[in-house]
Amino acid sequence: MTTAPTLHFHSEPGEFLAAAGDHLAADPVVGTVVASVTNRAAARRAEGAEAPDGDWWLVVRDPTGAVVGVGMRTSPFPPFLLPMPAAAAVALARTWHERGEEVTAVNGALPAARECAAEVARLGGGRVEVAQHTRLHELDELVPPAPVPGALRVAGEDDVDLVAAWFGAFMADADEQAGRARGVSAHETPDRDELLRRIGTGRIWLWTDGAGRPVHLTAANPTSFGVARVGPVYTPPPQRGRGWAANAVAEVSRLLRDEGARVCLYTDQANPTSNRLYARLGYRPVVDMANLVVVP
Repeated sequence: MTTAPTLHFHSEPGEFLAAAGDHLAADPVVGTVVASVTNRAAARRAEGAEAPDGDWWLVVRDPTGAVVGVGMRTSPFPPFLLPMPAAAAVALARTWHERGEEVTAVNGALPAARECAAEVARLGGGRVEVAQHTRLHELDELVPPAPVPGALRVAGEDDVDLVAAWFGAFMADADEQAGRARGVSAHETPDRDELLRRIGTGRIWLWTDGAGRPVHLTAANPTSFGVARVGPVYTPPPQRGRGWAANAVAEVSRLLRDEGARVCLYTDQANPTSNRLYARLGYRPVVDMANLVVVP
């Protein structure tokens, strides 16, 4: 009888949730990315959307059959791993190698992501570099910031072009603020239809200044297993340093908590400005994660 963990792949998000839902629900803050992305994918499948080629969801089981880890790969992003035994992380890299699945980056919780990426590099040649160190925080006691002029409002369909531009600028500007080259850790901007869907859920907000002009964007993912994740949070450069972000994030956090959700968000560990901001609002670190790349 084997004592090693076993890997079980699912091509359908609904099947994965049926198998791993209890595991995600047991630590829903740490599992927020997998839960929200998978629930969104399941909703799209229910609407008749086709599954992108190569997407999969992973359930790791111990010899008793208990779920001890999960991960996923959803186009166009690299694999994303939640905590799992080291043997499973290594076995996952070997499975990719055996079936010829090219993997040049691994994201997710440490140390699992690091162990998996190291095995990918060993098998294929190359070395592992850190593209971005991230940290997941959960809101403890909300500490309101000093008030500023203006107010929060829900984005509407007429705001979609502005929302698209600010979503697109978010990651490049975040790289620059963290001292990296612009675009190093860029994520794909949702297309117009996806942004309109997100706007329709009421989960994108704009802070308007005293004259009613939009000066900041804060968004949040739909609640999954009782947890809502804030992000992206974006202020265009000319509007920074005026308190818009602190007031918008505080108000969004309050709204989400009033709905009964636990509230979390990610920070880039290389960006001291955002880390200080969220700490002042009452966010506390939960777990460190990383975006790792395998280079020749």
